[in-house]
Amino acid sequence: MPRLAASTGSACHSGTGTPSPALRAMGLDEARAPAAVRLSLGRWTTPSDVDRAVELLADAVRSLAAEETGRSWTVAARTCGRSSSR
Repeated sequence: MPRLAASTGSACHSGTGTPSPALRAMGLDEARAPAAVRLSLGRWTTPSDVDRAVELLADAVRSLAAEETGRSWTVAARTCGRSSSR
């Protein structure tokens, strides 16, 4: 079972090959919009769940960046109103 599920867009916009109109309206350009990650929260999602999701995403970004560049990265994250660097 995955530790975190994420997507790159909403179900109603999947398979179109174009950036989400919502992301474009938020100011993301055509190059950055497809790189956005979408997470959904449920009724029972806790602040601890959000913090854990941020940790997992930061770990994934660090891992991908290290593979791409061969060096380690520091990822600054904002978790539940608290600023942290991981």
